[in-house]
Amino acid sequence: MTKTSPAKTNSGRFFEDYAVGDVLQHAVPRTVSGGERALYHALYPSRHALYSSDEFARRSGLPKSPLDDWAAFHLVFGKTVPDVSLNAVANLGYGEGRWLLPVYPGDTLRAVSEVIGVKQNSNGKTGVVWVRSRGFNQRDDCVLEYVRWVMLRKRDVEASAPVTVIPDLAKVLRADQLVIPAGLDFSNYDFNLAGEPHRWGDYQVGEKIDHVDGVTIEEAEHMLATRLWQNTAKVHFDATARPDGTRLIYGGHVISLARALSFNGLANAQMIVGLNGGAHANPCVSGMTVRAWSEVLDKAETSAPGVGAIRLRLVATSGAAPFALKGEDGKYLPGVLLDLDYWALMPL
Repeated sequence: MTKTSPAKTNSGRFFEDYAVGDVLQHAVPRTVSGGERALYHALYPSRHALYSSDEFARRSGLPKSPLDDWAAFHLVFGKTVPDVSLNAVANLGYGEGRWLLPVYPGDTLRAVSEVIGVKQNSNGKTGVVWVRSRGFNQRDDCVLEYVRWVMLRKRDVEASAPVTVIPDLAKVLRADQLVIPAGLDFSNYDFNLAGEPHRWGDYQVGEKIDHVDGVTIEEAEHMLATRLWQNTAKVHFDATARPDGTRLIYGGHVISLARALSFNGLANAQMIVGLNGGAHANPCVSGMTVRAWSEVLDKAETSAPGVGAIRLRLVATSGAAPFALKGEDGKYLPGVLLDLDYWALMPL
């Protein structure tokens, strides 16, 4: 006789499972090693010197080379997926992101999220959930934080709509809200080793830079990358999870590709310290060739010796012409994949 027992597997949360104020403690802690860096550099054409060389990092006032900022972000993000976006239709945007401490090999990261907003869509079948996620190291120091909002399916379309709460988020982080890593000093910065001579003063607000190069996304590579971050979202792996039978490329994969491509023209935009906003404008699937361009949005001095802050718009495209972004209707053009607004640190 077959005995039945309560299900032990997790089918993930749906829209009606979230309420403002919920705190989600995410599994599983992850100890970082040099392997993450090696794989990150194998997956993306990443060449920024501060993240490639311990000696370059020490010359810049850090104890050694940290993990790439986006790699740290992806590790924390991946922890949140089973509790936040396993059943997501789409990851809609980001805001109020700050990198607070460098992450080094040997650090152990865990993640915690708080639900700060909910809104059911007019179709009654989906809704949007806002969460503020934080990553902590083994000393319980917060290494990064960010807000993201996700569209989720409802398990029961007849379930009552919750009271709408839309968080009031800052459109842009002020320069004085950025956290400069302790000891960072670009006074003795080696531009030859970094790869380009362009410093903070060489960039003008409004300037646009075509990063020229492109990378064609392969099916195996994007799934390997997403597994590296322990991101379990079904749409990235299961070809039956989307009506068209394609696997959706993890948005962070596109972010890292675009950031790596931006080296050509922004090799000295070293540390990323702020994420003002971001949108995955159109779906990305295997076979697309990703290119990137940037626009300088703002600049600010910092208190760290030889260090300036530069605010950049990073746009990833597939098929769109350089510097083309939106149509006359105000909507993103079909070839635009990513529109990201961030702060980076650069030598003066």
